[in-house]
Amino acid sequence: MTSKKAANYILLLSIHGLIRSHQLELGRDADTGGQTKYVVDLARALARQTAVGRVDLVTRLIDDPTVDGAYRQKFETLEKGAQIIRIQAGPEGYIKKEELWDYLDIFADNLLSWLRLQPRMPDIFHSHYADAGYVGLRLSLLTGIPLVHTGHSLGRDKLSRLLAMGLSGDVIEQRYHISRRINAEEDVLANAELVVTSTHNEIAEQYELYDYYQPDHMVVIPPGTDLEQFYPTETAVNFPFLDVLKPFLSDPTKPIILALSRPDERKNIVTLVQAYGESVELQALANLVIVAGNRDDIREMDEGGQAVLTEILLMIDFYDLYGRIAVPKHHRQEDVPEIYRLAANSKGVFVNPALTEPFGLTLLEAAACGLPLVATENGGPVDIIGSCRNGILVDPLDAPAIAQALLEILKNAGKWEKYSKQGLKNVRKLYSWDTHAKKYLEKIRPLLEYHPVFPKIPRVRGDLSYRNRAVFSDIDQSLLGSQDGLKAFTRYLAGNRKRVFFGIATGRRLDSALAILKKNGLPTPDVLITSLGTEISYAPQMTPDSAWARHIDYHWNPKAIRRIIAELPGLVLQTKSEQSRFKISFHYNSETAPSVEEIHALLRQEEQAVNVILSFGQYFDILPARASKGLALRYFAQQWNVPLERILVAGGSGADEDMMQGNTLAVVVANRHREELSGLYEPERIYFASQPYALGIIEGIDHYDF
Repeated sequence: MTSKKAANYILLLSIHGLIRSHQLELGRDADTGGQTKYVVDLARALARQTAVGRVDLVTRLIDDPTVDGAYRQKFETLEKGAQIIRIQAGPEGYIKKEELWDYLDIFADNLLSWLRLQPRMPDIFHSHYADAGYVGLRLSLLTGIPLVHTGHSLGRDKLSRLLAMGLSGDVIEQRYHISRRINAEEDVLANAELVVTSTHNEIAEQYELYDYYQPDHMVVIPPGTDLEQFYPTETAVNFPFLDVLKPFLSDPTKPIILALSRPDERKNIVTLVQAYGESVELQALANLVIVAGNRDDIREMDEGGQAVLTEILLMIDFYDLYGRIAVPKHHRQEDVPEIYRLAANSKGVFVNPALTEPFGLTLLEAAACGLPLVATENGGPVDIIGSCRNGILVDPLDAPAIAQALLEILKNAGKWEKYSKQGLKNVRKLYSWDTHAKKYLEKIRPLLEYHPVFPKIPRVRGDLSYRNRAVFSDIDQSLLGSQDGLKAFTRYLAGNRKRVFFGIATGRRLDSALAILKKNGLPTPDVLITSLGTEISYAPQMTPDSAWARHIDYHWNPKAIRRIIAELPGLVLQTKSEQSRFKISFHYNSETAPSVEEIHALLRQEEQAVNVILSFGQYFDILPARASKGLALRYFAQQWNVPLERILVAGGSGADEDMMQGNTLAVVVANRHREELSGLYEPERIYFASQPYALGIIEGIDHYDF
């Protein structure tokens, strides 16, 4: 362990959406919203702190003629000390965040390869949203670098809302891949050193839904507001955006009720239109302006945005709101501060009627321009209005209550002035980005004291240094089972011995693996990953990798795990010979035992961060969170400088899954347990062989021309 340098290196991860240094396309779609602005502003704010030497904001590289060319640049400067790094993963084109899950392991592998070329590794990984959390966790488990996480919105909360709207579980899963998202969030919460939230409500009502709920690992740091962009005007000025609104409005001089958000059903704009449409008094008093993203043709929008805007237009017609409501088709990001100031100068109100609002950055922006607020009582606005004392909280499903709150402010000039002034004062005091950055650095300081350093392993066999590729295989049901296949595989190894590592990755212990390989006439492997990735040994003396053992021992508590599992039905400890220091192994009876997901949830609830694996339908193993075949394989690749793209891995059960994801070349051999891997999908890097056992491995070698 080494002491840290004064100037810290922070790596921010925000994978989905369109992120660039200028003119953010906020509202373009559901993925390019407040989070993209948040991470850009956070990167800039951190880079301005004297304790920070470098900030990288890492996102996905997008090479797509339908979006701006900036998104295909590998590097983009934000300001001195801060840059955007774009990493390729999956299709070149722009895709929705729900379609990214199959490519996140590739993203993680590509990012780690890039990091290894840098002068130093980051001091902190800070992931934003579940997809980045998945990637950040993979990197943290492998490197030991602390992980900080910000959820922005949470899968369990979204699932409950979607179910309440009447969507079936199958539809939700198909559309949102919600189980993958929630599993990623659970794993992140179990392993992150710190979770940054925007509000106390987020901790108490959203994170509380998770198995690994540890409020003492969570801290509230509200995001900041760019006060150089968002400020009031003291006198009447010319507002060009008013010309955009005039075609919609009979009397554009009336106060403006402003709503600004994506056209997303969760933003609940339809209920706002209902509140306005059912209040004749409100219509007489003010105009309603809805700035809901940008559109050319509603018919060409995504399904969600199309449904929301269509419903708004139908309600405008139903309530005959023509001349009193504006729904402009386009606005630029640089127009947004002017839109707030225009509404404030009209003595209007900003309204956020979202069903739930994780934070509510638009509320801060509006308040910084002098607008009083009416906002949902669910989520972040509770903290914002509670701190700034500049508005009224409402039930977002109660249209009359929304109308009444708006009238209460619009009809009372004294209350309007009070809310406006209190918002201006308190946003500057409590919600600046400089304040946020200082508090952030204060909270992560304990994580910056030391940095993990893996010693390079000794070169135990001189000729290994010349090998630049590797073949790894599981043993049971993968390598063994066909004598013809074994002979062909042995010939392949003999013909490529000088340039190909031969590795084994198995659930067996080292002695058991060596014995069965010898019995079947296979040569001694150069490296053995045994006990499901908890042990790594190197030929010829089978030298154990002690650095790996120290690394995976982090937060490992086998006594507590055995106590938690002891009373569960359908789980029987395997023989002592199958147990090891970092592996607790059970026989699993699927008819009487809880599901793997239920057991994992129980362990999380008892604050045990572990990796659980079911293989061959009957063997259940519990490992340290930092241990798996895939993580051990990547550690080997890093230590021996073998690119993952030059490692072919073969397996045939669920225990092999994380070894096959990412940049390795995977071969799923034909056997009766391969359905455990049926969820894998990446046509260029995952090959399902038609042949069983070693014959399938040879088929895969031919397929990849390895």
